[in-house]
Amino acid sequence: MTLSVLAKDTVTGVIGCAAATGNIGVGGWVLRAAPDGGAVATQGLSVSPLWGDQALQMLRQKNSINQIFDDLIKPDSGKPCRQLAILDLDGKSRAFTGNDNEDYKGSLQSNQAIFTGNWLSGPTVLEDMRSFYEQNQDMEFGTRLLGCLTAAQEAGGDSRGLQSAAVKIVHKSKPPIDLRVDFDKSPIQQLIDIYHRTTSSPYADWLTSIPTLEDPHRC
Repeated sequence: MTLSVLAKDTVTGVIGCAAATGNIGVGGWVLRAAPDGGAVATQGLSVSPLWGDQALQMLRQKNSINQIFDDLIKPDSGKPCRQLAILDLDGKSRAFTGNDNEDYKGSLQSNQAIFTGNWLSGPTVLEDMRSFYEQNQDMEFGTRLLGCLTAAQEAGGDSRGLQSAAVKIVHKSKPPIDLRVDFDKSPIQQLIDIYHRTTSSPYADWLTSIPTLEDPHRC
């Protein structure tokens, strides 16, 4: 049903996440991120936005990833239908995949990054996402995240095809980027086009006036 990447840029410290799915509205359902917390992807056959919201809140409260997993997953009788990935501010990550999710399902870790998916055409989807990420360390971070989605699609992606895609990037000294294509025949390409517009003049020039955590009075 869904594939996602959560990552921390080892050079700039930026936290980012991206996802795509064969359903609509992947950004709203799956991705959560905060510059003072980290990033979360909550997905699966019966996605729990409660997991996403609560996990991000607990990250911001400096709870460990292991504690978050214990508090969210153990008491949830619906966990066999869910999937969860978490990345904290240090780049540490962990994922859970319930057994009732459709194959292929699973997750792969890399240096300060994690790749998670279910209802995929096969294991090469996650493997190619990770390979792209690891082989393009000099690429601009957001473009690198979106490249992971493209690599996943070229490897077969969601076995039903894709309808929506999203990217979210946060940092204490930068304005957030939160872009979504909720329903389209080519959602990843549309998202790439929107991202390029967002990070180019004149829009990128305007972003320099937006308040941030480290400069809340900027204008």
